[in-house]
Amino acid sequence: MHGPAAPTPLTEAPPPTWRAELAALARLAGPLIGANLLQMAVFAVDVVFVARLGPTEFAAATLGVYIFHIFAFGLIGMVGAAEPLIAASLGRKVGAVRQVRRSFRMAMWLAAIGSLAVMAVLNLAAPILRLAGQDAAVAARAGDFCRVLSLAVLPAVMAALIRLTAAALGRPGWALVVTTLALGVAVLGNWCLVFGNAGFPALGLEGAALSSVLVSCATCAAYIVILLTDRKLRRFRLLGKWWRAEWSRMVEIARLGAPIALGWMAEGGLFGGAALLMGLISVTAIDAHAVALNIAAIAFQIPFGLAQAGTIRVGYAYGAGDRAWIGRAGNVAIGSGIAVMVLSAAIFWAVPHWLVRLYVDPARETAVASMAIGLLGIAAIFQLVDGAQAVAAGVLRGVQDTRVPMMIQVGGYWGAGFGTALLLGFGLGWGARGVWWGLAAGLGVVSVLLIWRWSRRDRLRPTPRTA
Repeated sequence: MHGPAAPTPLTEAPPPTWRAELAALARLAGPLIGANLLQMAVFAVDVVFVARLGPTEFAAATLGVYIFHIFAFGLIGMVGAAEPLIAASLGRKVGAVRQVRRSFRMAMWLAAIGSLAVMAVLNLAAPILRLAGQDAAVAARAGDFCRVLSLAVLPAVMAALIRLTAAALGRPGWALVVTTLALGVAVLGNWCLVFGNAGFPALGLEGAALSSVLVSCATCAAYIVILLTDRKLRRFRLLGKWWRAEWSRMVEIARLGAPIALGWMAEGGLFGGAALLMGLISVTAIDAHAVALNIAAIAFQIPFGLAQAGTIRVGYAYGAGDRAWIGRAGNVAIGSGIAVMVLSAAIFWAVPHWLVRLYVDPARETAVASMAIGLLGIAAIFQLVDGAQAVAAGVLRGVQDTRVPMMIQVGGYWGAGFGTALLLGFGLGWGARGVWWGLAAGLGVVSVLLIWRWSRRDRLRPTPRTA
């Protein structure tokens, strides 16, 4: 027995105009963007606290977090393949409840299995960083940091899966609520554990990692409570019979999700590789890179939220087999992503000093602040292409096109991007600025090719499936 059939959250008719599609996208993307920005605030809390422990600890945390993000986000990309499958099931409507439940359950299984592998990698962080030529003291402290942080992998991935599923089922607002809770836990956890306030021991760098573990656990627990209590979500009984295997669905998720994971890891690896290159330049370069990249990453959360919403909107249309709706939903999402990044680029150009001052004191850390301000000038340029490539990849996921986009991402990020970073940063001696121009080159190439891929989707992809 699967319980009573639930009405599909997709009860609306396909929006007949671009304006109507934009409104529908905004309703879905708004809470996701807000949650993404709050999530970056959670990361920023960690940066602000750890930065005050000194340059070695800050560099260690920076490198450790990059390793965590590359592999954990890759796993989130893998299990996140359930999102377009769920959206397509809702678009088809026939048998939606059972299909949604199957996709979620087997994505949950993949999350548990994959987390073990990611935890193993994090426990090898110190030797990995030493092999990469990083400072021995920084590598050792990063290893200590990652050993504690590895405990956050499973709850973080599970929370991300539930968040994406809830959004696809028409409940994106919960992401905003839960991430607000996470921000509060992060501030309190860091305040208590890093410097030893409120009677807690001063654990320093390990305290920051432990705080991240607590944040991930609290977030996952909150989402589980929501699944069990929210009236709309409860009808799907997503946690029911969680032990029951559906191997064909797991294979389908893995087939669709593996390219997503590799694409996300290629992008994360590009920025992580840039951090390693900064480590070959100086500790100051690592710190400046961390500050500038954190600021750029905050702005990126807006098109990233649009990409998540675009995947769902296009997924609905793909499941319904409506070509006109597919094109309208994807084009509206891509156009919106480019538009918001024009605004963020203008802010980067106008007030870089104010943005950097939020992270470091220019009077005390003059070299870091000066270099970070210079890097933000370059970031203003690649913001435009970064937003376009993120949303283009998202809408392609909506039509379940992931393999060729992954090839574009790997080739663009590592061929054009990392290759240019090496050439400009070290071959021509441009240093940190050269590395960041390499990042811009990689993002630009990927953006152009993914938008081209989307423009030719009718020729390159099969006819959308109908019921």
